[in-house]
Amino acid sequence: MTKTILCYGDSNTWGCPPRRHFGDMPRYGVDVRWGGVVRTALGIDCAVIEEGLGGRTTVWDDPVEGEHKNGKTYLTPCLASHRPLDLVVVMLGTNDLKHRFGLSAADIAAGAAALVDLIHSSGTGPGGTKPGVLLICPPPVGRLDLFASMFEGAAEKSPQLACHFEREANAHGCAFLDAGKVIRSSDIDGIHLEVDAQQTLGHAVAQAIKRLPGWPAG
Repeated sequence: MTKTILCYGDSNTWGCPPRRHFGDMPRYGVDVRWGGVVRTALGIDCAVIEEGLGGRTTVWDDPVEGEHKNGKTYLTPCLASHRPLDLVVVMLGTNDLKHRFGLSAADIAAGAAALVDLIHSSGTGPGGTKPGVLLICPPPVGRLDLFASMFEGAAEKSPQLACHFEREANAHGCAFLDAGKVIRSSDIDGIHLEVDAQQTLGHAVAQAIKRLPGWPAG
């Protein structure tokens, strides 16, 4: 039976390359994006749904970019529209580092944990069961240039995310992956992932999925 995985994230899930200027965003191809790599690397019959949106936060309305950037607002209809889901992979938190939100690393992790709880209580797994969740802590920001003012203070705060994310994952009963242990954000803009990082992350996520109960080792 085909397994279905939902990848819920921001521009790095959508597939935005590092940027040197504002304007139209190019997009990596499906075989480059980490979600597409997961589908191939798992080596099983599975559907991987990529739900990435640039600027998406965990649970915060963005006063500049709009309320639709709130990851919690869209998550419930997203889960319902793609049900049944065997696994939801969540990688959010980078945009929560924007200076305008004034959040601590613990606040950001708590926002991610709220999404985990929403997924677990959604009943959108097979037969109305609880979907599995893999929570990914995004990597620390790199050298900020284009986004330096927008992400003021993020370079100091982002390395603190992983320990808080891991603690929340353990407390809320989901699997955890620290992306910062396998990839780096690009120093072109400090936020987005280069091709090799997208590929490496996809393989790391696939390996994390294979370790979950009920998933073929591949």
